[in-house]
Amino acid sequence: MSEQELILGAIAGAVLLALCAMAWLVDQRRRNDGRLDELRAKIAELEAGAEAAQASAEAFDSALLSVDDGHAQLASGEESLALCAEALGLAHADPQGVVSALMRADPDHARRLRALFERGEACAFDVQGAGGLVAVEGRAAGALAWLRLSAVMGEEAGLPTAPRFAAFLDARRSPAWIAAADGSPVWVNAAWLAAAGAATLEEAAMRGASFDKGADSLASEAANLGQQRETLRWTTFGGRRRAFQVIAQPLEGGGVGVWTEDLTETEELREALKRHVEAHDETLNHIADAVAIFGEGKRLMFHNTAFADLWGLEPAWLAERPTHGEVLDRLRQRRRLPETVDYAKWKAAELDRYEETSSGPDDLWSLPEGRTLKVGRQPHPMGGVVLLFSDITGELRLKAQYNAQIQVQQATLDKLNDAVAVFGSDGRLRLHNEAFERFWNVTDAQLEQAHDFEGVVDLCVPRLHDMGFWRELKGRVADPDPQARAPISGEVKTSDSRIVVYQSRPLPDGATLIAFGDVTDARKLERALADRSAALAEAERLKRDFVGNVSYELRTPLTTIIGYSELLERSGENLSERGRGHAAAVRTAATQLARSIDDVLDMAQIDADEMALDLEDVHVADLLTQAAERWAKDAEAAGVTIKVERPDDIGLIRGDVKRLTQTLDHLTENAVRQTPAGGLVTIAARRALGEIQLQVTDTGRGIPFHVQAHIFDRFIGRERGGPGLGLALVKALVELHGGWVALESEPGSGATFTCHLPEAAQGAAGHPELRF
Repeated sequence: MSEQELILGAIAGAVLLALCAMAWLVDQRRRNDGRLDELRAKIAELEAGAEAAQASAEAFDSALLSVDDGHAQLASGEESLALCAEALGLAHADPQGVVSALMRADPDHARRLRALFERGEACAFDVQGAGGLVAVEGRAAGALAWLRLSAVMGEEAGLPTAPRFAAFLDARRSPAWIAAADGSPVWVNAAWLAAAGAATLEEAAMRGASFDKGADSLASEAANLGQQRETLRWTTFGGRRRAFQVIAQPLEGGGVGVWTEDLTETEELREALKRHVEAHDETLNHIADAVAIFGEGKRLMFHNTAFADLWGLEPAWLAERPTHGEVLDRLRQRRRLPETVDYAKWKAAELDRYEETSSGPDDLWSLPEGRTLKVGRQPHPMGGVVLLFSDITGELRLKAQYNAQIQVQQATLDKLNDAVAVFGSDGRLRLHNEAFERFWNVTDAQLEQAHDFEGVVDLCVPRLHDMGFWRELKGRVADPDPQARAPISGEVKTSDSRIVVYQSRPLPDGATLIAFGDVTDARKLERALADRSAALAEAERLKRDFVGNVSYELRTPLTTIIGYSELLERSGENLSERGRGHAAAVRTAATQLARSIDDVLDMAQIDADEMALDLEDVHVADLLTQAAERWAKDAEAAGVTIKVERPDDIGLIRGDVKRLTQTLDHLTENAVRQTPAGGLVTIAARRALGEIQLQVTDTGRGIPFHVQAHIFDRFIGRERGGPGLGLALVKALVELHGGWVALESEPGSGATFTCHLPEAAQGAAGHPELRF
């Protein structure tokens, strides 16, 4: 190839290279222009964002500082930084000076800021300066630390920041939270989480846990109504059931703030107070005194049942809680208040007692109906007045009766001859009579000064020197042991040779009665009577011995006389008719004398309580028949008829057949002797209620009235019409059987003797010493 071709080829290549380079440069320029447009657009966007950030930062009155390696620079908020410097008391708004002032304000603040600068730990705190409050919030971003400073001036200087206030609520022991419009929590404190048993709000929402469903409903209700709502809820918290007051308050900007107060102790105290008041009211309703409580407004707050009953007020009207004045007016209308001349003045004085701060003396109200009331007033601890009404009408009546009884007792004691003194359990002299003063030769004034037992003893010692006696009596008076206060009695001798009998008796009220009596004359008389009684007993013994000996001595010759007289009567023709008559008369007289001697011995035996009955079953019919047969011959000789009357079923009687026979013999003999010829003697028996009546009736001359009263006396002389000893023995024998004898007679119409005998006589009926 030629050099020219080479040159042309080189030139063509160079032109082509130039063209390619030009094309690449055009393309590169076009690309660079596009990239530059993009960068310009981005720069414009960043500038717009920076301006928006600057504007937003300045809009919220906060200054933003960046800190790099301890050097602070203002990022935004120059005006806010100036306010923060003013709040901290700095003359110049220098970012570095502001940070230094924050660190000098409090060691804790310096520690937190260093942790932010060195380790990137976030922090938030408030700094109180000379001119206001500066809220500090620190965050780390990359190698820079950012501080946002907000100055709070004026009235808002004391308000905490939102994080600090959230920390404050989180530290509360009672649950607090912020709820949405539907009542669901959107922020809760630690106490709420503990109550719900969840670590976070998200966990509680997943499990559907809540502090209290009723509190959630209350929050929703407050949000819907736009009003604060509150209620008292009992729920389980901390392992026990507790009472919380729940308050839901709608917040500005939406949501509901809910906080709680633990009122468990308050509610328990309220319930305890309620039960106490109910128990107090119930107690007052069971007491007899009327109680009324008027509050500070002088309105009836409480009354017991006795109050309504005392005044006769209607329960429905009292339930309307009338005022004190209305109650007084109604009582006055019914004439149940004391009569007074000026009622208005009296009522005003009653109502003025609300101003008193202490309890005054009790008043006595005399009501027109005759009752007397004791009225007590005292201030109520919670304001008002407590009125107590006691009906003391009965008490006053009893007091008057008691005083009258004391006066009667004193008058009665003064009329006694014995010296009487009453000592209380404390040894003080309570009561004495005039005889006590005379007995110990003391005066009433001396006894009043003596007061107690020791003083009385000092007055009595001159007449009775035995101190051991007085010590024993003191133990009976003052010893609290009931056994030591047992009754005692005895005799002592005084210095003037009197014989004194004393006795002590404990009284039901704890007092002791001591009585002294002078028995000197009585003892002398007793000795005289004892001597006379011994002499009489000796005379009685001599009489019994005499009667026994005489009876024995008389029986022997009488037996001989009776035997020889019977022998003479049977001697036949050896004795004349006149002689046999004399012999019969001698025998009859001797027999009568022997019976009289037997009667005397029986009476003596009865008088000495030495006769005992030999009891057995006795046929009453045979007893009557045998008595009639024994006296038939004598009755025939006297021209008298003996008749026996008895029912067929007269039956048996329990008694001594010998003594019953002896009784009928004396009555029959007396009837035959008192009945003239042609007369009738009836021996009868009949059964009555629990007894057998043996009856002997004659048609003789009867017994004079003046003799009937003494008919059963002993040794009634025949000149007085009496039968002698026989009827007295009849009475004694019947009474020995436990019965009695009755007489019915009119002069000229005969006489009837009736022996009332029990069906079953007791063997010791007449002998007390044989009773068991």
